[in-house]
Amino acid sequence: MLRTQRHTSSVQGDFQAIMVTTSEKKAEAASKTKLAPMRTRFAPSPTGSLHVGGARTALYNWLMAKKTGGNFILRIEDTDMARSTRESEESMKADLRWLGLNWDEGPETDKEKEVPFRQSERGAIYQEMAQKLIATMGPDGKSVAYPCFSTQEEVDALKTATEATGEFQGTFVSPWRDAPQEEVQKKIAAGEPYAVRFRVPKGKRVAINDVVRGPVGWDAEATIGDFVLLRSSGVPVYNFCVAVDDALMGITHVIRAEEHLTNTLRQGLILEALGFAMPTYAHCSLILGEDGSKLSKRHGATSVAQFAQEGFVPSAMINYLVGLGWNDGTEKEVYTVPEIIDAFNIDRVQKSPSVFDMNKLRWVNAQHLHAMDDAQLAALLGPFLVKAGLCKAVDSPMAEMLAHMAKKKIELLVDAIPLVQAALAYDLTNSLANDAAATKLLSEDFKGLAKALVAAYEAGEFPDPAQADFVDKYSAWIKEFGKKIGRKGKQLMQPARLALTGVMSGPDVGCQLRIVALAEQDGVPCVSLADRMAALKALAEA
Repeated sequence: MLRTQRHTSSVQGDFQAIMVTTSEKKAEAASKTKLAPMRTRFAPSPTGSLHVGGARTALYNWLMAKKTGGNFILRIEDTDMARSTRESEESMKADLRWLGLNWDEGPETDKEKEVPFRQSERGAIYQEMAQKLIATMGPDGKSVAYPCFSTQEEVDALKTATEATGEFQGTFVSPWRDAPQEEVQKKIAAGEPYAVRFRVPKGKRVAINDVVRGPVGWDAEATIGDFVLLRSSGVPVYNFCVAVDDALMGITHVIRAEEHLTNTLRQGLILEALGFAMPTYAHCSLILGEDGSKLSKRHGATSVAQFAQEGFVPSAMINYLVGLGWNDGTEKEVYTVPEIIDAFNIDRVQKSPSVFDMNKLRWVNAQHLHAMDDAQLAALLGPFLVKAGLCKAVDSPMAEMLAHMAKKKIELLVDAIPLVQAALAYDLTNSLANDAAATKLLSEDFKGLAKALVAAYEAGEFPDPAQADFVDKYSAWIKEFGKKIGRKGKQLMQPARLALTGVMSGPDVGCQLRIVALAEQDGVPCVSLADRMAALKALAEA
C-alpha cells in the first residue's frame, strides 16, 4: 500500500498552471545566451546513502538553478517500498544541507503545503494520469493506454512459448492490447485487478538533442513494446512517476547520470501522450575509480557522510565534484562556490567518463583550509575536537588556537587532532634516549638551557600560557631570554622547543603551550607547563 495520499489541488489545474509548451521551449532555446530561469530537480531514491555520483548530479542541477535565478527542486522517489526508508531520506537531506545545496521546493519547504514531493504520497495523481491516458485517443484512434489483465505468470509463459517457436521479438505483446471493450469493461466491473499498459504507436521514434551527448534517438516499437504504467497492485512504475512529476512540477532541465538515458524513451512517450513538451536533457557520464571501473565502496569513501566524517569541507567537495566532467577552459583548479556558480554551464560538461582521484581531492581540500581565516576554520575544527575528547565545547578557544597553529599543516580537518594530542603529551626522556638530534643537544649544554628556563619560570618571568595573548608574549620573551643567556637562532630555538614540548619538531611552540593551558582549564588530560618545568629541573639537577 502507498502511504497516505495528499492531493490538495486538481491535476487538471496543475496542467494549466505549469505546463511548458513547445513554443515556450523554442523561446527558451532562442534566448539561451540569456540563460532563462531553469527549474531543475534532484530526485534520489532513499535506499541508501548519498554517494559521489548523486552528489555531483545534485550539484549540477543546483548550480544551473542558482546561475539562472531559477528553482532547485528536491523530489523523493520512494515508490520502491521494500527498500526505501525515511532514515535514508533524512540522511540524504542532511548531506545535501552539509554541502550547502539547499532546495527551493521539496520536503520541509512552504511549497510542500500545496504539493507532495514524495512519490509515495502522490498515488492519486498517478491514478488520475493513468485514467487520463486510457481515455485519450492516439493518432490511430485507439486509447493511449489500456487495462491489461495478464498476470505475471501469463506474461512469463507467453514469452517462453514465443521464444520456443522463434516468434518472440524481445518485447511482450499483450493479448489485451486490442481486446473488445465489452470484455474489458466486464472484467473491470467484476473487480478483477489489472495493470495499465502504455500502447506504443506503430513506427514511433523518440529523439532528443542531449546537451552532453548530442542527438540520441530510439525506435520505440522495436525497443520496448507496450510497457506498464501502473501495476495490478496499483503501484505506479518508476518511469511513469518520473514523467508525470517532471511535467506537473514544471521541470525545464533534467540533468542526470547517463544510466538514465534509456529511461528517456518511456518518459518521452508518456510526456507526449499527456500533452507536455519534453524538458531539455543532459546525461552526464559515469564517475570511475582509478582502476577504470565504476566508482564503488571498494575504492574507499564514496558517500558524502563519509567524506564529512573524514574531515573534508563542503566548499572543497563542491570544488572537486564540479570538476568531475566539467571545466571552464582555463587552468584554474581552486574555486570558491560563488566563482563556480559564475563559471559553470552545463554546456561545458564532457561526455567522457571522469576518474575519481582521492589525492587530488585531498589537495583541493587543503587549499580551501589554507584559504580560511582562523574563525572559519575554528568553527569546523570544534566538533572534531569535542568528538576526540580534547575540549568540552565546539566553540572552545582551543579551536581557534588550533586553526592558527595547524592551518598550513593539514589536508583534512581530522589531521589536526594528532597535532593537539602531540602538544598535550610530553616525553622528554624518550626523545633524549631515542632521537639522535635530541641526544646531540644533550651533549651541547642542554642542561644549562633547561636550568635557565626553570629559573625564569620560578621567578615569574615566563609568560602565563593561560593568558589569551600568550603566543605573542612568548614570541617576544624567548628572544629576550636568548639575549640574556647568550643564545640565538638554532642554538636557542631548537633546545627550547625540545625542553618545552619534549620533541625536536612540530608546530609553533607558543601555540602548543597555549593549547596545553586551555586543555588544563577544561580538565582534559595533559602534561601541564608546571609538570614540564619539574621534569626539566630534575634533568638539570641530575
